[in-house]
Amino acid sequence: MLKVKDLHVYYGGIHALQGVDMIVPEGKIVTLIGANGAGKSTTLRTITGLVKPKSGSIEFMGQPIVGKPTLEIVKTGVTLVPEGRQVFPNLTVLENIRLGAYARKDKAGIKKDIEWVYELFPRLKEREWQMAGTLSGGEQQMLAVGRALMSRPKLLMMDEPSLGLAPLLVQDIFNIIKFIHEQGMTILLIEQNAHAALKIADYGYVIETGRVVLEGKGSELVENEAIQKAYLGG
Repeated sequence: MLKVKDLHVYYGGIHALQGVDMIVPEGKIVTLIGANGAGKSTTLRTITGLVKPKSGSIEFMGQPIVGKPTLEIVKTGVTLVPEGRQVFPNLTVLENIRLGAYARKDKAGIKKDIEWVYELFPRLKEREWQMAGTLSGGEQQMLAVGRALMSRPKLLMMDEPSLGLAPLLVQDIFNIIKFIHEQGMTILLIEQNAHAALKIADYGYVIETGRVVLEGKGSELVENEAIQKAYLGG
């Protein structure tokens, strides 16, 4: 579904991505793990067109997307849940959800999808008219995911969904990711919580200083001694 080939990205004089290769097959959960500053978020931002690569290719559903505006990439079916939630604090829960469908014109479909989001997240339904800025961190993360789903993505990319959440809420978020995946969603997940991410991932990539240094099935990477020492506290 998504193919990233030999991706190079520079920030000024910094070589942020140094030939990243990655494949996300349809219907799978793929995770990208690594330390802060390794290039995880840069990879997602480049896929969505927010960052322009120096060289390399990105294909989605067999079509090249490098150089396309972000809105066009969203319309092809790629959506990003950004790090830090990025909800609009002075808008209501419902207004935030509706904004996720800004590229759509099918009113009946939008209404149906809002109800689907409320089924996924009953707490958002209860807080429909509440300002998003007054929600808890966990509720804001649910809202960010719900808003992303409103674009009807084929590929949902999530940047650090558990960041800053209490341990109980982290489990809730990973349960939500698993549930969305069971509905047929393909997911590319970036997580510092490597153990939780690898446990639910079909496949994983380990990135260090802009390079993929290891890849394999999620279940195998969890057992890998080097990864346990570096990321799992082993």
